[in-house]
Amino acid sequence: MAASTWVPLSASAAAQRPRHSALVRVTHWLTALCFLALLVTGLEILLSHPRFYWGESGNVLDTPLFKLPLPASRASVPTGYSYVLRDQNGWSRYLHFQAAWASVLTGLLYVTYGFVTGHFRRNLLPAPAALSSQTSYNFLQRLTYLCVIFGFFPAVIWTGLAMSPAIASVFPATVTLLGGQQSARTLHFFVSVLLVLFVIVHIAMVSRTGFLARMRGMITGNSSTHPSLRKDQA
Repeated sequence: MAASTWVPLSASAAAQRPRHSALVRVTHWLTALCFLALLVTGLEILLSHPRFYWGESGNVLDTPLFKLPLPASRASVPTGYSYVLRDQNGWSRYLHFQAAWASVLTGLLYVTYGFVTGHFRRNLLPAPAALSSQTSYNFLQRLTYLCVIFGFFPAVIWTGLAMSPAIASVFPATVTLLGGQQSARTLHFFVSVLLVLFVIVHIAMVSRTGFLARMRGMITGNSSTHPSLRKDQA
């Protein structure tokens, strides 16, 4: 004989709460699009001069701090390759600039929302009980997100702005504190690499913990369909 168990409406209502709020989902995907645009255009800009220096100035006549084994899009840059790539520096710089400001505005909206609604405290601040846990992946994950939001992103924005002559002329301290515009460019590169590594690990962890459910949660707000009433038969 089949027995039926009905889930209370209160429990069902709790199950139907969005895993992520609408604003978190929108800012997440806007940031993802901006990051993709910044990554593609950043690579194009890098190819115009794949050499890095430290200090205020740096050119092909100076000894680089290090150089990447990549072909360049400018014939004046010695790379050891017998060919020069097509120069895409114009449109890539323009789109890089636009995507950067879109990312900044999106980030400001997300951070404001996080503080006003308590989103950071509830969902990202590591729980004290997890400090003594030996299997506290959730603690490490939350700590990583906080480092990215309040560490890596501000750093990549600061170093990016420090490369702008207009910003440097109005706020020279943004450059001098970093050691010069070439130092800012080198630091910008390393922080960008850290962000790329974070995205790779983030995608890997999403895939490991259920890619479709996680994607559904970030698109619709729910990781699964929860009917108002559920009937379990035994």
